[in-house]
This record gives sequence, C-alpha cells and structure tokens, in this order.
Amino acid sequence: MKPFFRQQLERFPVRLQELDFYLQQPEVAGDMERYRALSREHAEVSEVAALFERYRQQAQELAQARALQDDPEMGEMAREEAAALEAALPRLEDELQRLLLPRDPDDVRNVFLEIRAGTGGDESALFAGDLLRMYSRYAERQGWRVELVSDSPGDVGGHKEAVLRILGDGAYGKLKFESGGHRVQRVPATESQGRIHTSACTVAALPEPDEAQAVQINPADLRIDTFRASGAGGQHINKTDSAVRITHLPTGIVAECQDDRSQHRNKARALQVLAARIREKERAERAAREAATRKGLIGSGDRSDRIRTYNFPQGRVTDHRINLTLYKLGAVMEGELDELVEALLLARRAEQLEELENLGAAAA
Repeated sequence: MKPFFRQQLERFPVRLQELDFYLQQPEVAGDMERYRALSREHAEVSEVAALFERYRQQAQELAQARALQDDPEMGEMAREEAAALEAALPRLEDELQRLLLPRDPDDVRNVFLEIRAGTGGDESALFAGDLLRMYSRYAERQGWRVELVSDSPGDVGGHKEAVLRILGDGAYGKLKFESGGHRVQRVPATESQGRIHTSACTVAALPEPDEAQAVQINPADLRIDTFRASGAGGQHINKTDSAVRITHLPTGIVAECQDDRSQHRNKARALQVLAARIREKERAERAAREAATRKGLIGSGDRSDRIRTYNFPQGRVTDHRINLTLYKLGAVMEGELDELVEALLLARRAEQLEELENLGAAAA
C-alpha cells in the first residue's frame, strides 16, 4: 500500500475514538441535528476503520506465513496460506481506496429527472417519450417508485417536457451522470423515404433536497399561477384549476406540477422542484468555476454536453464521455442501464483516485 493512503487510513481509528467520546456527551445528545450528523459520520468511519484493521491483520498474517515457508513441517501449509492472503490483500486495498474517495452526500437522495425535447421537432418529442419510459423501466428494475410531476405532451405523441420524481435509496447516485444531451439517430415513423434523422433531447438529474438542505425562498420572490391540467388526467383533474406553476422572479426559474387533483399538493410538489432547480443552478455555477481549472472525464452535467448517442439502425448506444459502445440498444431502451451506470461510476472513481494520488504526490 502506498504511504499516502496508509497515512490517510491511520486517521480513521483515531477519529472513531473521538466520535465515540462526542456521542456520549449530554450536550450532543440534546442537539438532534448534531447528533444525527455525528452518527452518520460514525457509521462511515467505523466501516473504514474495521476494514483497515482487517487489512492490517491479514498483512501481518501474510508476513508470518512467508516466514514459515521454508519450515520442513509447516512450509506447505504456510505457502498455501500465503497464496490465499496474497490474493485477498489487493482486493481489500482496492476497497479501502474506494472508501477513501470523497462521497457525494446527495447520492442517497431521491431524484427529479427532467426530460426535454430539443432539436428535431415531433421526432424529438417522441424520443423524449422513449427516454421517459426507459428511465421508468430502469427505476422499476431497481425497486424504486416513479411519479410523473409534470408533463407537456407533444403534438403527435411523446413529450415536449416531462419531470419524473424517482423515489428510492441511492436514486440520485445512480442517475446523476444522465444529465446532458441525448442524441437519437433513426428513421422517424413519419419519414416515407426511409431516411435517417438525427434528433436530440436533454436530461437533467436533480437531487431532491431534504427540508434542512432546502433553499430558503422568500415568498415575495414567487409568482404563483394556477391553470387546468393538460393531457390524460381523468374526469376531475382537467376540469378544475388544480395545476400550479411557480416562477422564481430573481432567477426566472419555473416549476410546475399537475399530476394531482389537489392544488395544495401540486403547489407543495412544485415548490420542491423549484428548490431543487435553484440548488442545481448554484451547484452548476460552482462546477463551472471549478471547470476553469479542471475538466473531468464525466463532464459538468450541463445540458449542452452531448453525452450519448442512440443509433437505431445499428442497434448501438454510445456514451461519448467514456468511449463505451454497447450493441444492445433494444435492451437499454427497456431500462437495462446497469452496464452504462456502472461504467460511469467506475470512471468517476478512477478520476477521484487519480486526484487523490496527485494530492498525495504534491504533499510529498
């Protein structure tokens, strides 16, 4: 193990003792917000400290086994044990390095997934509908719940714009790299001569903030409009002004919700989406400042980034950020996104590991 990583890991047992002490103090127990934060940190630090202790024990056992390899009585058993430990230690080291990487606290949250038709007219709206179905199917495969928050139907089908709320542990962590431009190449149903058209949609993944994290919004900065819901919504939902559109005047950010017959619940949900969009705007501005000095492999998640192409004639999907091409487009459109999601997560971890190693080299 590299000295820099060992130095980082040796801090965890010390920090664990500190957290054990703090959590026993009456003033901490009386402050629920601080207690929850320290408890979360305790769980994370405990995991790393326990794994590091296991690594150190096995490294010590390996040294002992190697010392006995030439022993006439114990040599064969020692060589077998040494071989097993030599195979196990690199896996433990990889896991420890992964746990050292910075964690995004938003990864565990629910996610708002915005899908908007872009260039390509009606074909773009149809593809937006395909993407909405793809993500919904993926969520179902993960055991997550999907809610359609708002929907602007296309003229010939599909969606001009749709917002999904996906509820599930780790939903944002798995879908956060879906933000960006999605391009489709296929023959539209309206094309009589069989020519391939290129259209595009944009996707934005926004973590749903909890109440403690939510952006503080001044009610005076909001314009709230009500209107009748559009699209298929049953006999009641389209006959009353239950749909709500909220505009944040300082930023011009708009959010709407029309999926419920209750105006009150639609307003509450629209405020959630609005807070997530304002928070994402702040995050994007920070990312843009950081990108001035470093451009990550995965990209900024900006809508202008073309991240993926879906080529129907060839049955392939290509993620341009990691140069991954899969010839299983049909399965991907049915929600089998695991291979793409895992490849993106691994690429991001490799980026973070390189950054950590560069930090260690600079410190040395």
